[in-house]
Amino acid sequence: MKKNLLIVGAGGVAHVVAHKCAQNRDAFGDIHIASRSMAKCEAILASVRDKQGDEAVDAIRAHAVDAMDPGAVARLIRETGAHIVINVASSFVNMSVLEACLQTGAAYLDTAIHEDPAKICETPPWYGNYEWKRRERCAEAGVTAILGVGFDPGVVNAYARLAADEHLDTVRSIDIVDINAGKHDRWFSTNFDPEINFREFTGAVYSWQDRAWRSNRMFEVGREWDMPVVGRQKAYLTGHDEVHSLSRNYPDADVRFWMGFGDHYINVFTVLKNLGLLSEQPVRTAEGLEVVPLKVVKAVLPDPASLAPSYEGKTCIGTFVRGTKSGEEKEVLLFNVADHKAAYEEVGSQAISYTAGVPAVAAAMLVASGEWDVRTMVNVEELDPKPFLALLGRIGLPSEMIVNGVARSLVH
Repeated sequence: MKKNLLIVGAGGVAHVVAHKCAQNRDAFGDIHIASRSMAKCEAILASVRDKQGDEAVDAIRAHAVDAMDPGAVARLIRETGAHIVINVASSFVNMSVLEACLQTGAAYLDTAIHEDPAKICETPPWYGNYEWKRRERCAEAGVTAILGVGFDPGVVNAYARLAADEHLDTVRSIDIVDINAGKHDRWFSTNFDPEINFREFTGAVYSWQDRAWRSNRMFEVGREWDMPVVGRQKAYLTGHDEVHSLSRNYPDADVRFWMGFGDHYINVFTVLKNLGLLSEQPVRTAEGLEVVPLKVVKAVLPDPASLAPSYEGKTCIGTFVRGTKSGEEKEVLLFNVADHKAAYEEVGSQAISYTAGVPAVAAAMLVASGEWDVRTMVNVEELDPKPFLALLGRIGLPSEMIVNGVARSLVH
């Protein structure tokens, strides 16, 4: 029997997930999408119809649900008969959606770590604050929960596992590098939810080095990386989800995340932060209105989904894994290059959303087939990476590999 699927969320990543599920609908039973806004769900279905025709959109049904309410999500799971839930809503709802899956037995997948709206940059390891506390319940209930199965986190974790398993005897360092070399026509915008984007960068930058957590300030540590296709790019040490699971699974390796930023982004970010406009704490205006500065900034910035029509250029996201093989030093780079314009032509999205959404669909397909239906909670590097990377190559995100500076075949 094919597994029924529920997509929770109706933002840019959910848009991609719906398109890719429709393209691969033979892998699933009934497909559903739900968010607080039925109108947003219906807009996504209209996009699927425009790109793929009536037959594709007829396979998906839209629903309204408050994802902050685990009881409401659980009721919807039961009503739809969903066996698999792809949570691509705000990261504030992760634990309520996971709780609904624990109540119903549905498999749970997400693409980013849970966040408490009132807290920024909690104590590492971040997964230990919420997700891992529910690992035993998942195992006892036989519920598959795959955490962070976007691109980064997600695919980059699988890259680390593949390099460690097949190319190295010892792993000394894991560096994830995320470069967006694309350009759009807006004066300033974030590439995904501005509130989540800015929250990532206003706290401490945690990395795992010398078997301990290290803390830096944002934009304090930067270096140039020579990346395939996009060339030499400046990237900065940044706090990110995958550092917090890879450090547990590869404790002897230094684990760092680097993200590319242009001077314009850094200048705007710095001004907003110094003015207090990136604060998540409410303030009161002279008129007596209580507002959250970060939410006001989000409200005035462009919707990241609106960038897609004008976006041009490419992204390059990869994992550098260094260590030894047979006593000799070895560096393995696994990476993907995605094109903004190609993503828009295929699914009406920019490449940032595309690279986050496609892996979640691939993971759902593997859960549906049984290959990744592990009946417990895992991070991506705890799963066999080969079927995942092979499937990604077939449905839109091919990977490449360079070993000690020489391109090597990565069989799909």
